[in-house]
Amino acid sequence: MHVAIFEDDLIAHFSPLVQFRPVYALRCGAQTLLEKILRQCPNVSYSLLMRPHLATLVREFHPQVAINLLPESACWLVNGRVLASPDLGKLLRKRHVQSHVYRSGSDLVAVFLSSSDATRLGSRLNDGRIDHSLLDEFASSEIDADCVRYPWDCISHSGEQIVRDVQTMKSGRRIQGKIHYGAHVLNRKHIFIGKGSVLKPGAVVDAEHGPVVIGDNVTIMPHSYIEGPAYIGDHSTVKAGARLTHGTSIGVHCKVGGEVEASIIQSYSNKQHDGFLGHSMVGSWVNIGADTNTSDLKNTYGTVRVELNGNIVDSQELFVGLTIGDHSKTGINVMFDAGTIVGVCCNIYGAGLPPRAIPAFSWGSSSKLEEYDLEKCIATAKLVMARRGVTMTNAYEQLIRNAFAGTTEDRRRSGVR
Repeated sequence: MHVAIFEDDLIAHFSPLVQFRPVYALRCGAQTLLEKILRQCPNVSYSLLMRPHLATLVREFHPQVAINLLPESACWLVNGRVLASPDLGKLLRKRHVQSHVYRSGSDLVAVFLSSSDATRLGSRLNDGRIDHSLLDEFASSEIDADCVRYPWDCISHSGEQIVRDVQTMKSGRRIQGKIHYGAHVLNRKHIFIGKGSVLKPGAVVDAEHGPVVIGDNVTIMPHSYIEGPAYIGDHSTVKAGARLTHGTSIGVHCKVGGEVEASIIQSYSNKQHDGFLGHSMVGSWVNIGADTNTSDLKNTYGTVRVELNGNIVDSQELFVGLTIGDHSKTGINVMFDAGTIVGVCCNIYGAGLPPRAIPAFSWGSSSKLEEYDLEKCIATAKLVMARRGVTMTNAYEQLIRNAFAGTTEDRRRSGVR
């Protein structure tokens, strides 16, 4: 059987985190959305459907995977926003003859396509987008499935997803790294430490309220505290004195310090210093400056409203912090209001609260934002990536240039000059 993972129109809700990646590359819990789907249907071929401007870059990471193509044989379509569960895995293993659509409320979750319908739909793929008018021809059923619709959904599901992910990720020995004398582990049977990882003296890993997964070659420095459920990706460092609490998920090659609560950090980002990051989504190649603090709760204890793509959205959540796109940076002592969204490639500094919606390629403070020079932005990004042994490819550079051109109108409307 073949599985094709697709994006739908709700990807706009995940701006700016999907500027440089498909929505299913976002992390929720200990895995990305894509990893969750593939874990539920192992040993099957798969293809990836996405916005065409991402295709060249994604091919560099998945050279053996068909991009924006469907096979001329029976296959499944799976929404990249779904939080794949064992129930979805059972559905994808179910034998079908006729094409069939599965929905959860207003979300299209999965579609089985017969050989003839797969060929017909594949011929009408429009730059990776599915022609939904064809799906109306098929029988439809309602299923129980969760799909994330906004970044804060990834946060609210993170703790439970870490618990679920642990069930599919880990086997064999739980503790493979080194625990120094003077480090403390609570509820050891729910702690997983990968090869080459080390807990230094004074570090506390507390799994009494949920599992803690520490990947390979991770360093947990002295006097740090990690409360489960939590996930720390390979080659990351938890700095001395850090406090990471429930629902926090850290990608690979990150450095994290200060206080982090219920937040998700994509790979290759740094928040090394003191300062509070709560209920926040952080892209890749982000640097959070010393004593940067995020509010994640209104003083009125009302739900947080977010300005997203020019519209005000009630998150229906009590806790929503910062959403910050790839290659953005904050200076020392920057303060963000609850529900703030910062676009890609921004540099924010200075006193006072910045705007709650900062367009991509903005440079400045709460009193004045200017357009970030594109060539300087790319030069800095190349330096940052090179420090981690990563070379910016031509496809990645073109993606940044396209993002700059595509967000010009956003900056104009926001008064960024």
